[in-house]
Amino acid sequence: MGTPIVRAEAWLVDLEVETVRTDAVQAFLKQETIFVELATADGLTGVGYSYTIGTGGSSVLALLRDHLLPRLVGTDARNVEALWSDLFWSAHATTVGAITSLALAAVDTALWDLRCLRADEPLWRLAGGYRQQVPLYDTEGGWLHLATDELVAGALASQRAGWSGVKLKVGKPHVHEDLERLRAVRDAVGPAMDIMVDANQSMTYPEARRRAAAYETVDLTWFEEPLPADDVTGHVRLSESTSIPIAVGESLYSVSQFREYVAAGGAGIVQVDVARIGGITPWLKVAHLAEAFNLEVCPHFLMELHVSLTAAVPNGRYVEHIPQLRAITSTELDIVDGHAVAPDVPGLGIDWNQDAIDDRRVG
Repeated sequence: MGTPIVRAEAWLVDLEVETVRTDAVQAFLKQETIFVELATADGLTGVGYSYTIGTGGSSVLALLRDHLLPRLVGTDARNVEALWSDLFWSAHATTVGAITSLALAAVDTALWDLRCLRADEPLWRLAGGYRQQVPLYDTEGGWLHLATDELVAGALASQRAGWSGVKLKVGKPHVHEDLERLRAVRDAVGPAMDIMVDANQSMTYPEARRRAAAYETVDLTWFEEPLPADDVTGHVRLSESTSIPIAVGESLYSVSQFREYVAAGGAGIVQVDVARIGGITPWLKVAHLAEAFNLEVCPHFLMELHVSLTAAVPNGRYVEHIPQLRAITSTELDIVDGHAVAPDVPGLGIDWNQDAIDDRRVG
């Protein structure tokens, strides 16, 4: 007996950022959050979502409403791989690309919510069940506009809270400015705390190589997105020229793009984003690909969802702390002794506040 989908809906919610967020190329002004709700004939309802950081949300919504959701009604919600593949090929004229991947992710996370609810299991267990707690690192205290003393204060606060690492944005006009900030934080927290840096694709290969050589003196855990995301060759060359692991993935939109990076040696840390890769189904494929190459997964953003996925796989190393859903959820991420704890309730484990969501619907 099947479990056909009898209703498929999508809507858009705008969320203002909780703090000012800046990097070397942009400011994060709002999160456009795309929701998908799927109801099945046996009375279950699954909710999924994806996001953009300010533009394109309405385009994702239109793709869902006009093309993808109508194909779901009457299909068996249990056949997650089949449904993902059908939707992907039905929109093949616009794949691989950000808009389609974000739309697929909203559907796929709703399907996984249904799968977990039907099995009466939490996502972290059904997706693999490796462990329930994952180390946490903070990005919220490392934005590029913050003064050096603010970076130091944020890092010390994270250290006192028992967190293992902090990430700082780099890409100041001169390398000595980056170095001054990084050295101040390293001197404050000591040698045991992980410090990561993120350039947000802002550098050329020669400049990234020059800065990596300077950054090596600070003992960094990784150097994130130094070059444009489609420059595989540049990342490979950079990886070969520095002892700092190169982190990529938040701006990659298919499993095959990750394959090219890891096979060529251009990724030392894999930062696959569940929304941008197209959902939980391809996220797990990337995580297992990384495991096959003996690489760790430290996903980008979406901590409320990534805590469960990172906990599910043996090579999940870190969850990134950037709160963004508190305005539309009834509970917050559970943090114990510097670790994010994956929710143990059936489903995705995100406690949506439907009234707050309805108040912020666009259109």
